[in-house]
Amino acid sequence: MTHIPRGTAADAPWAVKITPESAGWTYAGLRVVDLSGGSVEFATGDEEMLVLPLSGSCEVTADGLRLPLAGRTSVFDAVTDFAYLPIRTSARITGTGRFALPAARATRRFPIRYGPAHEVPVEVRGAGQASRQVNNFCAPDAFDCDKLVAVEVLTPGGNWSSYPPHKHDTASEHEAVLEEIYYFEGGPGYQRVYGTHDTLAEVAGGDVVLVPHGYHGPSMAAPGYDLYYLNVLAGPAPQRSMAFCDDPNHAWIRSSWADQVVDPRLPRRVTDARGGSPGDAS
Repeated sequence: MTHIPRGTAADAPWAVKITPESAGWTYAGLRVVDLSGGSVEFATGDEEMLVLPLSGSCEVTADGLRLPLAGRTSVFDAVTDFAYLPIRTSARITGTGRFALPAARATRRFPIRYGPAHEVPVEVRGAGQASRQVNNFCAPDAFDCDKLVAVEVLTPGGNWSSYPPHKHDTASEHEAVLEEIYYFEGGPGYQRVYGTHDTLAEVAGGDVVLVPHGYHGPSMAAPGYDLYYLNVLAGPAPQRSMAFCDDPNHAWIRSSWADQVVDPRLPRRVTDARGGSPGDAS
Protein backbone atom coordinates (compact mmCIF):
# COMPACT_ATOMS: atom_id res chain seq x y z
CA MET A 1 0.00 0.00 0.00
CA THR A 2 1.50 3.32 -1.09
CA HIS A 3 -0.76 5.63 0.97
CA ILE A 4 -0.85 4.79 4.67
CA PRO A 5 -3.57 6.84 6.42
CA ARG A 6 -3.05 8.18 9.93
CA GLY A 7 -3.28 5.43 12.56
CA THR A 8 -2.93 2.46 10.23
CA ALA A 9 0.85 2.14 10.78
CA ALA A 10 0.62 2.41 14.58
CA ASP A 11 2.39 -0.17 16.75
CA ALA A 12 2.39 0.89 20.42
CA PRO A 13 4.17 2.89 21.69
CA TRP A 14 4.72 4.24 18.15
CA ALA A 15 2.02 6.32 16.43
CA VAL A 16 3.81 5.46 13.16
CA LYS A 17 6.16 2.55 12.65
CA ILE A 18 7.48 1.92 9.14
CA THR A 19 10.26 -0.64 8.87
CA PRO A 20 12.01 -1.84 5.71
CA GLU A 21 10.11 -5.11 6.14
CA SER A 22 6.67 -3.50 6.50
CA ALA A 23 7.37 -1.21 3.53
CA GLY A 24 8.50 -4.14 1.39
CA TRP A 25 11.92 -2.72 0.64
CA THR A 26 15.47 -2.73 2.05
CA TYR A 27 16.67 0.49 3.67
CA ALA A 28 14.33 3.32 4.75
CA GLY A 29 12.23 3.45 7.92
CA LEU A 30 10.38 5.87 10.17
CA ARG A 31 8.92 5.96 13.67
CA VAL A 32 6.82 8.70 15.26
CA VAL A 33 5.97 8.87 18.96
CA ASP A 34 3.75 11.15 21.06
CA LEU A 35 4.90 11.74 24.64
CA SER A 36 3.23 13.57 27.53
CA GLY A 37 6.11 13.81 29.98
CA GLY A 38 6.90 10.12 29.78
CA SER A 39 9.61 8.09 28.07
CA VAL A 40 10.08 5.60 25.29
CA GLU A 41 13.01 3.17 25.22
CA PHE A 42 14.26 1.42 22.10
CA ALA A 43 17.29 -0.07 20.39
CA THR A 44 18.42 1.06 16.96
CA GLY A 45 19.60 -2.42 15.96
CA ASP A 46 20.93 -2.32 12.39
CA GLU A 47 19.41 1.11 11.66
CA GLU A 48 20.90 4.55 12.17
CA MET A 49 18.29 7.04 13.36
CA LEU A 50 17.63 10.66 14.13
CA VAL A 51 15.45 12.06 16.89
CA LEU A 52 13.66 15.03 15.32
CA PRO A 53 11.17 17.05 17.39
CA LEU A 54 8.05 17.84 15.38
CA SER A 55 6.58 19.67 18.37
CA GLY A 56 7.75 20.03 21.96
CA SER A 57 11.12 19.26 23.50
CA CYS A 58 12.85 16.22 24.95
CA GLU A 59 16.02 14.70 26.31
CA VAL A 60 17.72 11.83 24.49
CA THR A 61 19.83 9.46 26.57
CA ALA A 62 22.12 6.96 24.83
CA ASP A 63 25.36 5.21 25.78
CA GLY A 64 25.65 7.34 28.92
CA LEU A 65 25.25 10.60 26.98
CA ARG A 66 22.43 13.09 27.58
CA LEU A 67 21.34 15.27 24.67
CA PRO A 68 18.67 17.88 25.53
CA LEU A 69 16.70 18.95 22.44
CA ALA A 70 15.09 22.39 22.65
CA GLY A 71 12.70 21.44 19.86
CA ARG A 72 10.00 23.77 18.56
CA THR A 73 6.37 24.70 19.00
CA SER A 74 5.38 23.11 15.67
CA VAL A 75 6.90 22.20 12.32
CA PHE A 76 5.61 25.51 10.91
CA ASP A 77 7.24 27.67 13.59
CA ALA A 78 10.95 26.86 13.50
CA VAL A 79 13.85 24.75 12.39
CA THR A 80 14.70 22.34 15.21
CA ASP A 81 17.78 20.80 16.70
CA PHE A 82 18.05 17.00 16.54
CA ALA A 83 20.06 14.00 17.72
CA TYR A 84 21.82 11.30 15.69
CA LEU A 85 21.84 7.70 16.96
CA PRO A 86 24.07 5.11 15.26
CA ILE A 87 23.45 1.41 14.76
CA ARG A 88 23.65 -0.88 17.80
CA THR A 89 22.58 1.79 20.29
CA SER A 90 20.11 1.61 23.19
CA ALA A 91 18.34 4.91 23.75
CA ARG A 92 15.57 6.63 25.69
CA ILE A 93 13.54 9.73 24.79
CA THR A 94 11.89 11.64 27.62
CA GLY A 95 9.75 14.69 26.97
CA THR A 96 6.47 16.22 25.89
CA GLY A 97 5.51 16.51 22.24
CA ARG A 98 5.67 14.60 18.97
CA PHE A 99 8.99 13.18 17.81
CA ALA A 100 9.97 11.61 14.49
CA LEU A 101 12.72 9.03 14.12
CA PRO A 102 13.76 8.79 10.46
CA ALA A 103 15.91 5.68 9.97
CA ALA A 104 18.01 3.77 7.47
CA ARG A 105 19.54 0.31 7.55
CA ALA A 106 23.30 0.89 7.78
CA THR A 107 26.60 -0.91 8.30
CA ARG A 108 29.03 1.77 9.52
CA ARG A 109 28.78 3.00 13.10
CA PHE A 110 29.18 6.77 13.52
CA PRO A 111 29.34 8.57 16.90
CA ILE A 112 26.24 9.84 18.69
CA ARG A 113 25.89 13.53 17.84
CA TYR A 114 23.83 16.65 18.49
CA GLY A 115 22.66 18.68 15.49
CA PRO A 116 22.11 22.35 16.41
CA ALA A 117 19.25 24.20 14.75
CA HIS A 118 21.46 27.10 13.67
CA GLU A 119 23.59 24.75 11.54
CA VAL A 120 20.64 23.46 9.49
CA PRO A 121 20.84 24.85 5.91
CA VAL A 122 17.51 26.37 4.88
CA GLU A 123 16.70 27.10 1.24
CA VAL A 124 13.75 28.33 -0.77
CA ARG A 125 13.24 26.41 -4.01
CA GLY A 126 11.10 27.17 -7.03
CA ALA A 127 9.11 30.35 -7.61
CA GLY A 128 5.51 31.49 -7.94
CA GLN A 129 3.08 28.78 -6.88
CA ALA A 130 5.92 26.24 -6.89
CA SER A 131 7.73 28.10 -4.07
CA ARG A 132 8.60 25.95 -1.06
CA GLN A 133 11.08 25.88 1.81
CA VAL A 134 13.46 22.98 2.37
CA ASN A 135 15.21 22.43 5.71
CA ASN A 136 18.23 20.28 4.82
CA PHE A 137 19.07 19.00 8.30
CA CYS A 138 20.31 15.59 7.10
CA ALA A 139 21.08 16.19 3.44
CA PRO A 140 24.31 14.58 2.17
CA ASP A 141 26.25 17.85 2.19
CA ALA A 142 24.86 19.02 5.55
CA PHE A 143 25.28 16.07 7.93
CA ASP A 144 27.54 13.02 7.79
CA CYS A 145 26.25 9.49 8.37
CA ASP A 146 26.17 6.14 6.55
CA LYS A 147 22.92 5.72 4.57
CA LEU A 148 20.27 8.07 5.94
CA VAL A 149 19.07 11.17 4.11
CA ALA A 150 16.27 13.30 5.57
CA VAL A 151 14.90 16.78 4.82
CA GLU A 152 11.68 18.60 5.62
CA VAL A 153 9.60 20.71 3.26
CA LEU A 154 7.12 23.52 4.00
CA THR A 155 4.60 24.21 1.23
CA PRO A 156 2.39 27.30 1.74
CA GLY A 157 -1.33 26.91 1.10
CA GLY A 158 -2.16 26.82 -2.61
CA ASN A 159 1.41 25.94 -3.67
CA TRP A 160 2.93 22.80 -5.18
CA SER A 161 6.20 21.16 -4.16
CA SER A 162 8.00 18.00 -5.30
CA TYR A 163 7.49 19.66 -8.65
CA PRO A 164 8.32 19.01 -11.43
CA PRO A 165 7.63 15.33 -10.69
CA HIS A 166 10.84 13.33 -10.48
CA LYS A 167 12.17 9.86 -9.77
CA HIS A 168 15.25 8.20 -8.32
CA ASP A 169 15.02 4.49 -9.09
CA THR A 170 17.79 3.94 -11.67
CA ALA A 171 21.52 4.05 -10.96
CA SER A 172 23.37 6.41 -13.30
CA GLU A 173 25.71 9.37 -13.14
CA HIS A 174 22.63 11.63 -12.93
CA GLU A 175 20.33 9.56 -10.70
CA ALA A 176 20.57 7.59 -7.45
CA VAL A 177 18.45 4.62 -6.39
CA LEU A 178 16.50 5.70 -3.31
CA GLU A 179 13.52 4.46 -1.34
CA GLU A 180 11.51 7.42 -0.02
CA ILE A 181 8.99 8.07 2.74
CA TYR A 182 6.75 11.14 2.93
CA TYR A 183 5.37 11.86 6.42
CA PHE A 184 2.84 14.72 6.57
CA GLU A 185 1.73 17.34 9.09
CA GLY A 186 -0.77 20.13 8.49
CA GLY A 187 -2.86 19.99 5.35
CA PRO A 188 -5.10 18.81 3.89
CA GLY A 189 -3.27 18.39 0.64
CA TYR A 190 -2.66 15.81 -2.09
CA GLN A 191 0.25 13.60 -3.09
CA ARG A 192 0.79 12.07 -6.52
CA VAL A 193 2.91 8.98 -7.32
CA TYR A 194 2.91 7.44 -10.81
CA GLY A 195 4.92 5.55 -13.39
CA THR A 196 5.23 2.01 -12.12
CA HIS A 197 2.14 2.34 -9.91
CA ASP A 198 -0.46 5.06 -9.49
CA THR A 199 -1.54 6.97 -6.38
CA LEU A 200 -3.35 10.26 -5.90
CA ALA A 201 -4.14 10.55 -2.20
CA GLU A 202 -5.57 13.22 0.05
CA VAL A 203 -3.06 13.63 2.88
CA ALA A 204 -3.04 15.41 6.25
CA GLY A 205 -1.26 15.22 9.60
CA GLY A 206 -0.05 11.73 10.46
CA ASP A 207 -0.42 10.28 6.95
CA VAL A 208 2.45 8.50 5.20
CA VAL A 209 3.13 7.91 1.50
CA LEU A 210 5.74 5.37 0.38
CA VAL A 211 7.68 5.77 -2.87
CA PRO A 212 9.57 2.57 -3.73
CA HIS A 213 10.03 3.62 -7.39
CA GLY A 214 8.46 5.72 -10.12
CA TYR A 215 7.75 9.44 -10.43
CA HIS A 216 6.44 11.35 -7.42
CA GLY A 217 4.98 14.80 -7.24
CA PRO A 218 3.44 17.17 -7.05
CA SER A 219 2.72 17.55 -3.36
CA MET A 220 -0.20 19.97 -3.35
CA ALA A 221 -1.19 22.15 -0.39
CA ALA A 222 -4.88 23.06 -0.47
CA PRO A 223 -5.54 26.83 -0.50
CA GLY A 224 -5.65 28.09 3.07
CA TYR A 225 -3.75 25.09 4.48
CA ASP A 226 0.03 24.90 4.79
CA LEU A 227 1.49 21.44 4.23
CA TYR A 228 4.59 19.94 5.86
CA TYR A 229 6.32 16.73 4.95
CA LEU A 230 9.36 14.92 6.25
CA ASN A 231 11.23 13.07 3.50
CA VAL A 232 13.24 10.00 4.55
CA LEU A 233 15.46 8.51 1.84
CA ALA A 234 17.98 5.68 1.72
CA GLY A 235 19.47 3.40 -0.90
CA PRO A 236 22.26 0.98 -1.78
CA ALA A 237 24.92 3.37 -3.10
CA PRO A 238 28.11 3.68 -1.00
CA GLN A 239 27.91 7.49 -1.26
CA ARG A 240 24.77 9.29 -0.06
CA SER A 241 23.08 11.23 -2.84
CA MET A 242 19.74 12.87 -3.64
CA ALA A 243 20.28 12.79 -7.41
CA PHE A 244 17.03 12.53 -9.37
CA CYS A 245 15.58 12.64 -12.87
CA ASP A 246 12.66 14.94 -13.76
CA ASP A 247 9.70 13.62 -15.70
CA PRO A 248 10.72 14.83 -19.20
CA ASN A 249 7.13 15.90 -19.90
CA HIS A 250 7.35 18.50 -17.12
CA ALA A 251 11.06 19.33 -16.84
CA TRP A 252 10.52 22.65 -18.67
CA ILE A 253 8.78 23.98 -15.54
CA ARG A 254 12.16 24.70 -13.92
CA SER A 255 13.13 27.23 -16.59
CA SER A 256 9.84 29.09 -16.07
CA TRP A 257 10.85 30.11 -12.55
CA ALA A 258 13.36 32.65 -13.87
CA ASP A 259 10.46 34.97 -14.78
CA GLN A 260 8.53 34.51 -11.51
CA VAL A 261 9.00 35.92 -8.02
CA VAL A 262 9.34 33.74 -4.94
CA ASP A 263 6.21 33.49 -2.83
CA PRO A 264 6.54 36.32 -0.25
CA ARG A 265 5.34 33.95 2.49
CA LEU A 266 8.77 32.32 2.33
CA PRO A 267 11.10 31.83 4.00
CA ARG A 268 9.06 31.02 7.07
CA ARG A 269 10.34 32.13 10.47
CA VAL A 270 13.08 29.67 11.37
CA THR A 271 13.38 30.33 15.09
CA ASP A 272 10.79 30.49 17.86
CA ALA A 273 10.71 31.29 21.55
CA ARG A 274 12.87 28.27 22.30
CA GLY A 275 15.89 30.17 20.96
CA GLY A 276 18.63 29.40 18.49
CA SER A 277 19.61 31.22 15.35
CA PRO A 278 18.36 30.86 11.78
CA GLY A 279 19.89 28.76 9.05
CA ASP A 280 20.96 30.09 5.66
CA ALA A 281 17.85 31.04 3.72
CA SER A 282 19.63 32.53 0.72
